[in-house]
Amino acid sequence: MPASTQTAVPCILMRGGTSRGPFFREADLPADIATRDRVLLAVMGSPDARQINGLGGAHPLTSKVGIVRPGREPGVDLDFLFAQLQPARDTVDTTPNCGNMLAAVVPFALETGMVAPRGETSTFRVLTLNTGMAADITVRTPGGAVEYEGEARIDGAPGTAAPVDIAFLDTAGSVCSGLLPTGRVRDTIAVEGEGFAPFSVDVTCIDNGMPLVIFHAAALGRTGYESVADLNADTELKTKVEALRLKAALAMGLGDVSAANYPKMTLIAPPRAGGAISTRSFIPHVCHDAIGVLAAVTVATACVLPGSVCEGLATVPESLTPTVSVEHPTGEFSVTLERDAEDPTRVHKAALLRTARALMRGEALVPRSVWDGAGTAGA
Repeated sequence: MPASTQTAVPCILMRGGTSRGPFFREADLPADIATRDRVLLAVMGSPDARQINGLGGAHPLTSKVGIVRPGREPGVDLDFLFAQLQPARDTVDTTPNCGNMLAAVVPFALETGMVAPRGETSTFRVLTLNTGMAADITVRTPGGAVEYEGEARIDGAPGTAAPVDIAFLDTAGSVCSGLLPTGRVRDTIAVEGEGFAPFSVDVTCIDNGMPLVIFHAAALGRTGYESVADLNADTELKTKVEALRLKAALAMGLGDVSAANYPKMTLIAPPRAGGAISTRSFIPHVCHDAIGVLAAVTVATACVLPGSVCEGLATVPESLTPTVSVEHPTGEFSVTLERDAEDPTRVHKAALLRTARALMRGEALVPRSVWDGAGTAGA
């Protein structure tokens, strides 16, 4: 076979929850971060709205990358770095977490031999390097191989699959200074900008794994039950939501987030399908077809906080371990919270169900002008 004029990088294309993207071993990527980011952009085909020259799926949910290595801290089995790319931008954001892609970390590590099965089910502790968040992840490994087929179903992904059980451990303040970065459970944000009249809206700024700004859809004249297509076509709403995001981020201590993928913006409304609350989530400029894993954890947490904007809308069981069903455009997402007996506003653990599947194994090819293969992190 003739030598390629491109550099081959081993990877596995994985679905994690309702997201998708290539997973790499850190050792196979450039050690230099700037070079690594150029490689990831080339792999995904960004910047280009269609990502026609790469593996990206022309949507933020399919413009994600996972990078995995053996754990380097005591008690940690695997380290995971999540990278969010955008179809039409040349940015690689490793600041936020992604609970959906996290669901594919252990299957990827088993597929590549980075870890070995531990019986009929295997549990590994994964440290997300983006924010230092730890999670215990359990997958089925009958016969010494990761199992993908099963009866578990998650809204936002077709069919059924084997369950991936994730228990997040103490995720408060993943990016922000704490669970409530403004120091208050509810704030009133006044917003001014071009193209709309000034307005004020009550919000809960919260970070329990993902920085969110939560507010009533009705505060911006919407029902909160609109379709994803209608919300994405609603230019007036998106302009106001972005102006609110920029203003709220300052109050959250996040600075100028005009080029960042956080905080996410979550419109809420009373539940109407038997859940705890109804949501529409912007991530941050496109409406999510469902809701992100850690966004669901954060919304669920807000639902149990007295005085939050969820109070009066949310229907939550009276329990120290409530299961909160977060409704979204394509179904619901259930999160079980473990609250502190002495301080019920503190959440120690959030448990939830995801699924994952390896889709394709091979090599991603990037032009040698981007990277010639030298200087890998594993060298």
